[in-house]
Amino acid sequence: MFNKILIANRGEIACRVIKTARKMGIKTVAVYSDADRYARHVEMADEAVHIGPAPSKDSYLQIDKIIAACKQTGAQAVHPGYGFLSENSNFCDRLEKEGIVFIGPKVHAIQAMGDKIASKKLAMAAGVTTIPGYTDVIESVEQAVSIADGIGYPVMIKASAGGGGKGLRVAHSSAEAREGFVSCQNEARNSFGDDRIFIEKFVEEPRHIEIQVLGDAHDNIVYLWERECSLQRRHQKVIEEAPSPFLDAATRKAMGEQAVALARAVQYQSAGTVEFVVGKDRSFYFLEMNTRLQVEHPVTELITGLDLVEQMIRVAAGEKLSITQDAIKLEGWAIECRINAEDASRNFLPSTGRLVKFQPPAEVAGQVRVDTGVAEGGEISMFYDPMIAKLIVHAPTRGAAIARMREALNGFAIRGVSTNIAFHAALLQNPGFVSGTFNTGLIAEVYPKGFNAAELAHPEPLLLVAVSAAIQRHYNERNATLTGQLPGHHYVPPEDFMVLVGEQSTPVNAGKIDGGYRITIDGVPHEVISDWEFGQLIYRGTVNGKPVVMQIERVGLKYRLSHWGTQADVLVLDAAAAPLQALMPHKTPPDMSRFLLSPMPGLLTELAVVPGQIVKAGEKLAVIEAMKMENILKAEQDCVIGKLLAKAGESLAVDQAIIEFDAGVRS
Repeated sequence: MFNKILIANRGEIACRVIKTARKMGIKTVAVYSDADRYARHVEMADEAVHIGPAPSKDSYLQIDKIIAACKQTGAQAVHPGYGFLSENSNFCDRLEKEGIVFIGPKVHAIQAMGDKIASKKLAMAAGVTTIPGYTDVIESVEQAVSIADGIGYPVMIKASAGGGGKGLRVAHSSAEAREGFVSCQNEARNSFGDDRIFIEKFVEEPRHIEIQVLGDAHDNIVYLWERECSLQRRHQKVIEEAPSPFLDAATRKAMGEQAVALARAVQYQSAGTVEFVVGKDRSFYFLEMNTRLQVEHPVTELITGLDLVEQMIRVAAGEKLSITQDAIKLEGWAIECRINAEDASRNFLPSTGRLVKFQPPAEVAGQVRVDTGVAEGGEISMFYDPMIAKLIVHAPTRGAAIARMREALNGFAIRGVSTNIAFHAALLQNPGFVSGTFNTGLIAEVYPKGFNAAELAHPEPLLLVAVSAAIQRHYNERNATLTGQLPGHHYVPPEDFMVLVGEQSTPVNAGKIDGGYRITIDGVPHEVISDWEFGQLIYRGTVNGKPVVMQIERVGLKYRLSHWGTQADVLVLDAAAAPLQALMPHKTPPDMSRFLLSPMPGLLTELAVVPGQIVKAGEKLAVIEAMKMENILKAEQDCVIGKLLAKAGESLAVDQAIIEFDAGVRS
């Protein structure tokens, strides 16, 4: 077994590998860029080596620097995590030549599966079912459109070296095929240095289900059941679960056996994932094989009881698998939510900044797990992926796992950057998800322009009313204890309030009881018990004996309550003051419709217009790059360009003005 390993990665996955290595008694070496000098993975490792500037191409993608760090520290092996160099066959080859073990598959397997065109041909030869399409390299836009027309729309346009949703577009017409081909090439060239593109039929109402495989150097290969990854946004996974609520035992077995057949065809050693697209009739087709650890691997660990990172390390050290196919458990249900720094109300655009507050729910062995690479005060940088953490839960049944995840999300507080926590909570109560009848199109169908927690109706509005009234009564009681009041003129806390939630006004009575308050609404009492105090983000208590966890903060005179994906700004007034609320003035925000504003922080890579230019609706105005994704800003209606307020190459802040349109014409 190794004495010391280096983790050629950062963030959450680096911390994850360090935890297992520490459990196994193996020392660890972290590498870091300028941006990660004070990162959590650097603090956790036994040693750390600086490898360059913040951009990944100058640091985490520098093979020579990784190898030099291994030699400097005496690391015997390298775990690549996922992303960066994890599926780079040249990196694996270089390590082997230097006598350093790559904790992952061998070079030939990475090469065979890393090229999506070659891997599809190999899968067909191994008897794995594949999607109809054109598997040779496409040379031009015109050829791409012709092929797409021939296959029949919709089609999937994909970069051969792509992954993580980059270099991938769905086209429903010739025009979309033309634009999608160009965008895929650009993203693939920038992200992977390989702009080869192929096209295949897009399976309608598809589900994305993947099989986890594990192989060793002694010809032992097993599959560890499946993961359902169909809840996706822009082809990137949002929520994953294991097992799938869609598969039956026969389909599960058939998919598993095909995954093993493919892994055996390339003599696969290590953990890997064979991804399938599954039609509504449970027909399944090979999509790709990821020759690395997957982001969503924790759900498999929770239902099988296996540590996949440990298995990878043991296989790389030459050990045989200690498990056989018939001994692999499938116990309970696990769900994972990817907590990202993104603004759901702005169509999920990236959010960067400092984590002013980072309070994840408490971890409970076998029930709640938080994998993260950050801590309070840390920075979410524009240079890397927006993932802040992974929240994973496990329970005996799917329904219990959903309930546990909803409660855990209620108690996950992050401030300083926008996150998708509320969005996850909303998805978990979507009827399609709850029933298990969803497909990869659910998010695009239900939330085509993003998600705004303030617009989501709470299923139990009286719960918000009761808690808000209890908080206000608690606030008034605290004021009553302030010193310096004149004798005989002490402040007496009122018991009658008017609670305003949006346009709804509800009169309540808040009486004191042991440990809390009795909130009476329309003659019905609600006992609210809690030891919550002002300044705490997380409110924990009970309402009529039922546990409640929500987030509460003061915004002006209102309380902002976040619960089950909703966000409500609640105003609680003394009954005598409530009639005066309608007389309060309202400040109208400035009209910014004459400006093109940056919807996110990022790099302005292109300004596609000049002053005086007449632009038609749908035409490109600018391109912004953030967190490895290219975002094209288009005119919403016909307009004339006035002034250019930013320059290509400039780093933009969110809502920074880029273009001013001529008066009278707007985008």
